Amino acid sequence: MTAAAFLSVCAIHLLAAMSPGPSFVVSARTAATEGFRTAAALAVGFGLGAALWAGAAMAGLALLFELVPALFVAMKILGAAFLLFIATMMWRHARAPLPEAGSLHPRSLAAAVRFGFLTFASNPKTAVFFGAVFVGLVPAEAPLAARAALIAVIFCNETLWYLVVARLFSLARARVAYAQIKTTLDRGFGALIAAFGIKIALS
Repeated sequence: MTAAAFLSVCAIHLLAAMSPGPSFVVSARTAATEGFRTAAALAVGFGLGAALWAGAAMAGLALLFELVPALFVAMKILGAAFLLFIATMMWRHARAPLPEAGSLHPRSLAAAVRFGFLTFASNPKTAVFFGAVFVGLVPAEAPLAARAALIAVIFCNETLWYLVVARLFSLARARVAYAQIKTTLDRGFGALIAAFGIKIALS
């Protein structure tokens, strides 16, 4: 596996992690209502969920290629279409305001980790995303060390991003600032994800 392919997977995942979605809404609300400490534990749960889906996709990759080689092309097209769908949704909803923070019952750190893990693990789109990206960029002969490093980076990407979200949304002024530039940020990330989708389809 080349360094360029490794970095591409890391970059695509980081952009996807940063795109608004259910995990973002849960993290923002938790930080706003329960504070940074609980939202940080939630971020660890998101990271564990991402590592679970990444590991599952990685484990089945070589077998999938061996049994049904034709699925390689099909999954590349599906993956590109899915990434373009994400980009389109980001553009369409870029002007939508941030959700109002709801009132959540205080929870323990362990409960927050469990809640974050289940929230992330229950999203089937995540499995499709990892399968699409890995099929497009991770060769079947990639060594175990490279695969383990990718899973570790994915865990770190997810966790660290949501630690940033937790810190930002635990501060009242930061929430207002993000809302003011949300359209520009969402559309910028959407354009980048669309570019990655086109690259996967054409590679």
